[in-house]
Order: sequence, then C-alpha cells, then structure tokens
Amino acid sequence: MIRRSEEKESERKPAPFNGTGEITVRSLLSGPEEMSQKGRVFGHTTVYPGSEIGYHIHTGDSETYYILSGTGQYNDNGTITAISAGDVAYCAPGEGHGIACIGDEPIEMIALILYE
Repeated sequence: MIRRSEEKESERKPAPFNGTGEITVRSLLSGPEEMSQKGRVFGHTTVYPGSEIGYHIHTGDSETYYILSGTGQYNDNGTITAISAGDVAYCAPGEGHGIACIGDEPIEMIALILYE
C-alpha cells in the first residue's frame, strides 16, 4: 500500500484532553485495520504555538511522540521537561503525559499509539 500525501485524512481541531488552542492531525495509517489490530493511531500531529495537548493517562495502550521540529514542554507523569527536534517521548500503559508548544514555530511530531 502507498498512501500519497494528498490522500491522507487531515483534521484541524481543538486540542484534546482539556488542552488549549488547536492541533492538526494527519492520519498516516487509518486505525486498527491498517495497523494489524496492534494500535489505533499513527499520525503526523501539529501543535500550534500557545497550544497544548492536555495531560492524560493511557490505559491499555502506550503512546510515543517523535518530535520533527519545534520546541515544547513535555509533561511526563507530572515532571515537566523541555523537548525539541529529534527527541522521542514514550508514555507507557498506566502512565500519563501532555505536551505544550512554547516556541514561535509549531511542534511537528509523529504520534504512535499501540495496544498493550
């Protein structure tokens, strides 16, 4: 399967989990069917300056962020850490995280959610 750039579903929406501002999510794979039932999200996410994906806990799945560009603050179970291009953040099942864009440019990241 090849999914061309223009074929990806893209949605700009309010930041989830009681976050602030807006994000854009581009689905790289479309849900569990295209992920061999092992996950539910493989996407390219943009978090705009001043926006934040709110803190949330993962139950039954894990989430990994690979930061492509931008600067942010990552909430790793209540510990706030600076994050930038090239960094990888992993949130294990039962743990929580959130991310805020603190720079002048958006955070561009790949997000992957896999089932336990």
